[in-house]
Amino acid sequence: MKRKWMLKRKKIDTKLISKLTGLSEITINILVNRGVYKPTDIKNFIDPSIENVYDSFLMKDMDKGTEIIKKAIDENKNIVVYGDYDADGVTSTVILYTALKDCGANVSYYIPDRKNEGYGMCTERVEKLKKDGVEVILTCDNGISAIDAIKKAKELGMTVIVTDHHELPFNENEGNREYIVPDADAIVNPKQKECKYPFEMLCGAGIALKFAKVIYEKIKGDFSKYLELVQFAAIGTICDVVDLKDENRIIAKTGLEYINNTKNIGLNALIKEIGLEEKVIKSYHIGFMIGPCINATGRLETASISAELFLCKDKEKAKVLARKLKELNNERQKMTSESVEETIELIENSSLKEDKILVVYNKDIDESIAGIVAGRIKEKYNLPTIIITKGKDMPKGSGRSIEGYNLFEELIKCKECIYKFGGHPMAAGLTIEEKNIDKLRKNLNSNCKLKREEFIPKIRIDKRVPLKAINMDLIKELEYLEPFGKENPSPIMAEKNIKVEGIKILGKDENTLKIICKVPQSNKRINALGFGIGKEFLEEMKDIYGIRYKEIVENPWNNPLDVDLIYYPQINEFNGFTSTQLKIIDYRINENN
Repeated sequence: MKRKWMLKRKKIDTKLISKLTGLSEITINILVNRGVYKPTDIKNFIDPSIENVYDSFLMKDMDKGTEIIKKAIDENKNIVVYGDYDADGVTSTVILYTALKDCGANVSYYIPDRKNEGYGMCTERVEKLKKDGVEVILTCDNGISAIDAIKKAKELGMTVIVTDHHELPFNENEGNREYIVPDADAIVNPKQKECKYPFEMLCGAGIALKFAKVIYEKIKGDFSKYLELVQFAAIGTICDVVDLKDENRIIAKTGLEYINNTKNIGLNALIKEIGLEEKVIKSYHIGFMIGPCINATGRLETASISAELFLCKDKEKAKVLARKLKELNNERQKMTSESVEETIELIENSSLKEDKILVVYNKDIDESIAGIVAGRIKEKYNLPTIIITKGKDMPKGSGRSIEGYNLFEELIKCKECIYKFGGHPMAAGLTIEEKNIDKLRKNLNSNCKLKREEFIPKIRIDKRVPLKAINMDLIKELEYLEPFGKENPSPIMAEKNIKVEGIKILGKDENTLKIICKVPQSNKRINALGFGIGKEFLEEMKDIYGIRYKEIVENPWNNPLDVDLIYYPQINEFNGFTSTQLKIIDYRINENN
């Protein structure tokens, strides 16, 4: 699907800021596009310091919650850290368990089973924990919506402290929302209306880190040890796809520094197992390699395996656990690929392909990967997508949305045909009776006000940059902007009318495109690589040039050809040599007669 190219424009004097900061105008342009243009803000963005995080005590119930835990430790009460089965939940669990254990707590942890218990606290598990002698429950990355489970815990005489980052549940009455909170002894969640904390976009692991810092300070009189836990907060922050700005940026960047020098036996074992031992680990590796391995345990078996790995003190056991994570992720990848292919075939051979909102019911898809499949289908069609699976007791669905379509709000409009749902604008989960699935599909589509042209995917370009400006110094300077993620994506550059002097199709599947580009006003060449687009490029050449396309591809220097590219500049290292290259994000072939 061809995408609409849009150039970002800000009316700010980037030349002046460049002179004041010593950074290139290209880098300043990118920072301005992210809303960072004051010299002091630029300095803090380029070199964020963990010392600049906000005071944890500004968070509502932070003092109260940590005091309860301190008292429970003093009285040797049986405490359980109640986590969640995704990467944010696992890292949150590791952070709180480690801090409490270091401070002498009688503590264990529990991560629910995804299929049998579902997300968050459940009353049956609370009852079992009580029978096991648990007196205090400390949640992380969940709890804010566990109204019934926490009510049961309180009836059983248990103490409950909630640390969470999710939106508060509410009842809607004639268009007005009445927010409700569980009857916990303390609730640490910056999204509470009464909370005065200046940054509410922390993930579960970020809030767990703040809680751990206070625990260390109150019990040990020194919070420096919490710095060793920043690496796990960084993993949770990157994997939960929260905005990588403000305090999240500090946590992510500081955490990556610790990860690249980690002494954690389990994390080291996983890094080695997935082939990252000799690499500088960046946000990409966390989001697309380490994170998926953690998530695979929660999807296919139990996320406790991941927690056990990061808490492991034995190198041989850590190797075994790390291998398990990798194997489960390989299995998850295979399941996902097969399910995506099945779903595409189902859409293409049914009336679903006419819909603006895709609601696909497939009993054979494992509910643990429904969200991933929904994401892949959304990317292919650029349409909001809900994948519904059989579920244990009732069909369950996971949805992923696109820019401009608030999936959560649209589901609220259809609440009469949904048993249970929750989420946010870009993602949601639901439980629904099978008889209501078609009704949901029809209602979502009839309610959708977006026009077809609004579904055309957009690429927002940071700056038009000529190829002659691409060099090692610029690429290294752009690395200051790492870590990349939500609200701080990899810089996107573009250039028009690039002269092509060579075209090659590479890779095992012959689908990697390599374009040799001439750098104007010089004798230099720069390679541009596009992964997974080789066949698409050849088909487009064939459509434009007909039978001449093979001759042009094989001899572009004798058959003038130029392209427009959207790209990101990179350093290529091969056989001891380094050179600049471009990663192709999108392209346009300019037809020449």
